[in-house]
Amino acid sequence: MTGTGGEEMGAQAARSRALAVLRVRSRALAVALLPAAVAVVLLVGGATGRLPGTGWDAARWAVSVLAVLVLLAAAAVALVVARARPAATPTVTIAEESAPDLYRMVRDLADRLDVPAPSAIALTPDCDSWLEDRTHPAHGPPPAPRRTDPAVPGGHARPRGAAAPVLVIGSPFLWWMRVGELRAVLAPVVAGTGPSAHPDIAAARRFIRGLDAAVAVASADRRNPLSRAACAGLARVCRLLLRGCRVHAAQMERGVASAAAERAQAVDYGLRIAAQEQVGLAYAGWDRLLTRVALPAWRMGRWPSRLDVGVVAALTELSRRDRLAEGFASRLGERPACDLLEEPGAMDEAVSLLTARLFHGGPETGPDWSPVDWAEYPEEVVDRTWRTDAARLHRVLDTLGVRRAAEEDTAPSTEGPTLARVLDHLTVPTDGPGAAPGMASADGPGTLPGTTPAVGPGAPPHTAPTDGPIDPSRTAPAPQATPHPPTDGAPAPGDTTAPGDTPAPGETPAHPEDDDDLGGTTTRGAALAAGLSAQLAREEAAAQRAGAGTAAPATPAATAGAAGPDAALWDDGALPLLPLQPPRSGREILTAHITAMVCCAAMDTAGATPGLDWLDGPSLLVDGARAADLAPSVLSLVETGDPGPLRHWMTELGIRPEKPVRLV
Repeated sequence: MTGTGGEEMGAQAARSRALAVLRVRSRALAVALLPAAVAVVLLVGGATGRLPGTGWDAARWAVSVLAVLVLLAAAAVALVVARARPAATPTVTIAEESAPDLYRMVRDLADRLDVPAPSAIALTPDCDSWLEDRTHPAHGPPPAPRRTDPAVPGGHARPRGAAAPVLVIGSPFLWWMRVGELRAVLAPVVAGTGPSAHPDIAAARRFIRGLDAAVAVASADRRNPLSRAACAGLARVCRLLLRGCRVHAAQMERGVASAAAERAQAVDYGLRIAAQEQVGLAYAGWDRLLTRVALPAWRMGRWPSRLDVGVVAALTELSRRDRLAEGFASRLGERPACDLLEEPGAMDEAVSLLTARLFHGGPETGPDWSPVDWAEYPEEVVDRTWRTDAARLHRVLDTLGVRRAAEEDTAPSTEGPTLARVLDHLTVPTDGPGAAPGMASADGPGTLPGTTPAVGPGAPPHTAPTDGPIDPSRTAPAPQATPHPPTDGAPAPGDTTAPGDTPAPGETPAHPEDDDDLGGTTTRGAALAAGLSAQLAREEAAAQRAGAGTAAPATPAATAGAAGPDAALWDDGALPLLPLQPPRSGREILTAHITAMVCCAAMDTAGATPGLDWLDGPSLLVDGARAADLAPSVLSLVETGDPGPLRHWMTELGIRPEKPVRLV
């Protein structure tokens, strides 16, 4: 197969830019050797009598000492650059015996493109595919070459024994795409092994990765002042070299990509255009599955063990709902790419565990960290999440001193946690000319806990934000959410004003809602949100301490030698590497807990059941159908203190807020 003109131009541009990167390295070496060269000239001049005198003797000593220091510093920098461990993507390596058909397809593709085949194949929880060089000794021994690799088209012959890059494939591609689509998507990626095998390009890439790894080493925290000074000098030198290589490295990678794309045009070009649509669709489905479905399970200590199967279900559901996705589900009759694996279930479980650890930071094994099947998800995750949040809500209400009083028509013997208690506490009365949503719930002196006093005419109105309605499934807790950590010596959560600190008419008192994190809610809602945030922070801190001191037993999959994350590429100290969502605001936390309490009341008093929506996550099912319009009703209570929409919604479904609910 002969390369086209565009391919040759891209390869030549990549090689010329690689040489430019290597020239930067050569100039740095020349600068390091310059003092030594001057010292040699001065020493030779003194030995031959050409440079006599005390002045030349002092110059010889000064330059010689400087040359030794510069050489030592250069040697130290070179040693760190050479031995620093380059960053590598955490993956699950696919052994050839566990996926012979996949390896055969990739090798046939490489033969059609006339490029070296990748040395190995690995899966990663991402919607992308790329080549990754893992020839550094820190990444483990390279795989044995399968055969003598051909010469690189347009370049030098590949050295015997040199390992080709590893082909990293996004696991959602393998389950959602068909075999032909996967081959078309991988064609330009596999074609990149040709330029990657060129000695100049490979050397330039190693140099840049070494500099990047050296900067990471120098950026590590150290207590020794001498070490900090040495690392600061190392980081400055490496960053200076990286700045000199930045433009050339970017142009080199563009040239490599251009050459690979030109070479891959002859392989399934028409099918690749259609397959690119599936790439975007898979990315959308994967993102929604992680943020809406997997994240609530991870926070409960359960990790879904079939995430890739879940993304297929999510995308199938999207195809059913979205008219723009019509026709995508018809592809499901073709052979899926996951059939190229001998045991797709075991590989899916390994990738699912890697996904949980990357995006949430959970341990590999542990007593409070176990897999969950999709069939068990509603009971094991949704029901437990709602009841745990509802229990936390009532604990915080107890801390705030809110009485367990129900509505007037409730029997006095009712002592259990009820939804009516929450509604009564957050309701803002509207009687009185000066009642305002943001101020009417401030407890003044002499007010009984749990009651809502009226507000005088001088209270300033509070404007509720105009955010649109939120789906109740989006109100699950966020990872590492510690917006209000507890502080020693601080007042109890919810203590907004001290007795006797009633503001004068026309003044605006200091309330928790003044914090931007608690904006968009009433005063009592802000106090309750602050208490919930502090309680969540304490629970997460206690869980981290317990997890750090607990020895986790090995799982059956681990003891059986099942596929798992590559140990040589793993670093437990930096988890989670990619948190899915930032910490939520106090208003979002409050909304989540009220939604959970409403769902618990619906399950215990109206016969509703927990469910799983593949696109929106946890959902409430009433008579087998998903309940709608809950989020706007909850937001009305949270933002303005108006329980009317929520009470109307509960009345239509037959929910009894005065009845006790079962909590965890």
